[in-house]
Amino acid sequence: MAAENKKKAPAKKKAVAKKAPSKKKAVAKKAPSKKKVVAKKAVAKKAVAKKAPAKKKSRLDKPFVEAQKKLLLEERATYLQSATTLQAEADSLLESRDPGDVQFDEESGEGDTLAVERDLDLALSAQARDAVDEIDAALDRIRRGVYGICTTSGQPIPKARLKVIPWATERVEVKAGGLGRR
Repeated sequence: MAAENKKKAPAKKKAVAKKAPSKKKAVAKKAPSKKKVVAKKAVAKKAVAKKAPAKKKSRLDKPFVEAQKKLLLEERATYLQSATTLQAEADSLLESRDPGDVQFDEESGEGDTLAVERDLDLALSAQARDAVDEIDAALDRIRRGVYGICTTSGQPIPKARLKVIPWATERVEVKAGGLGRR
């Protein structure tokens, strides 16, 4: 029996000795995994920063911006007047028409002349109102100090483009589907 006790005692010591190194390995494995998680979070933060460009202030000189503002206000008045006139013409075409004055033969096509003219006037009026909305957005960008900055890429829009289209919101290469949309 004494021989049996001696055999069991050393076996217990070996088992304890084996468990201690295994704990150290487990601790060593956990430490690098935390670093990997932190590194992955840092990469994720950098990716988010690239997607949302920082709002830059306009680098355009004040006289240019004031001239553009004046031009935008003139264009806005012109488009608003056009939209109102076209809407009034469309309404007058509807009023001057008799309720049963529609011809359904092969020569009349998909509608009579008055209906086609009215639809055209309504479409042009809607386009003019859309232009007024774009001009209002450009005036708001001037007020906020970000006029002339591409809303997609965050880079400055060239003055030449702004002179031609004062309410432009994007650079040409972005608008055309070039560099900014990849």
